[in-house]
Amino acid sequence: MRTQINIKGHAAMLGANVIWGLMSPVAKVVMGAGIVTPLLMTDLRVMGAALLFWLLSIFTPREHVPLKDLALLAGAGMLGVLFNQGCFIFGVSFTSPGEASIITTTMPMWVMVLAALILHEPITWKKAGGIALGATGAVILVYSGIANSARGNNPMLGDLLVLTAQLSYALYLTLYKNFIKKYTLVTLMKWMFTFASAVILPFSVNTWVHTPFAHLTLSEIGGAAYVVFFGTFIAYICIMIGQKNLRPTIVGMYNYFQPIVATGVGLYLGLDTFSALKGLAVILIFTGLYLVTISKSRADMTK
Repeated sequence: MRTQINIKGHAAMLGANVIWGLMSPVAKVVMGAGIVTPLLMTDLRVMGAALLFWLLSIFTPREHVPLKDLALLAGAGMLGVLFNQGCFIFGVSFTSPGEASIITTTMPMWVMVLAALILHEPITWKKAGGIALGATGAVILVYSGIANSARGNNPMLGDLLVLTAQLSYALYLTLYKNFIKKYTLVTLMKWMFTFASAVILPFSVNTWVHTPFAHLTLSEIGGAAYVVFFGTFIAYICIMIGQKNLRPTIVGMYNYFQPIVATGVGLYLGLDTFSALKGLAVILIFTGLYLVTISKSRADMTK
């Protein structure tokens, strides 16, 4: 049977990962000034997005969520928001952006394995081969720019935190694949970010009190605003649209587009140069995504 390409889901995932590809260097610059700590950056993302989703909910129909589902949304908030964002932000602050980027290439592999264990999705040759091709292309792009990457002060801890972020997000994509279809995007996001905010707030009071916000420059404020509005609020809207329309493994595969974006920015700013190897890497990533997209799902196997 011919595989149908879900344009809406693919467009949403492409948009989210373009935004995230731009967000990583922006967040690194904002935190590099020393005023915005990793904890404060995580606070801004989680609490800022929670506020924006509650404001958006004013203009959308209200949905009743029973206590049982609220508990499930709390778990989703921990895996898909707090652990994912918090561990990644802290990890990047301890390790180099290059090493962090390489570790993020493992996420689609974790999604494939967890989807097989939890959702009983088949691991086909096309799916495994597509992930391998995509990972190869992503690693080529990351390594091409890693020479200019600053070394972190605790790379082992940073790498473990970034890996935890990938595992957390992979668990979220697989465990909540069917549950998210029960509610609208706004309902899901406002509760997930609210629960994440409630957990992180007690650890953040001291940081908020002692941060000299008046010393922030306009560029740092603008960078933080980008991370909150685009890198979190808009990106998570896109992710939820993609998650509702695509299989978890396909959603995970879009992680490989972030190195493409980073390379593109480097070329545009004159900080990088194009080569045949980088062109090959991009082709590998797109080929890998195509193979995963056309691979058979559990539903196809039962037809």
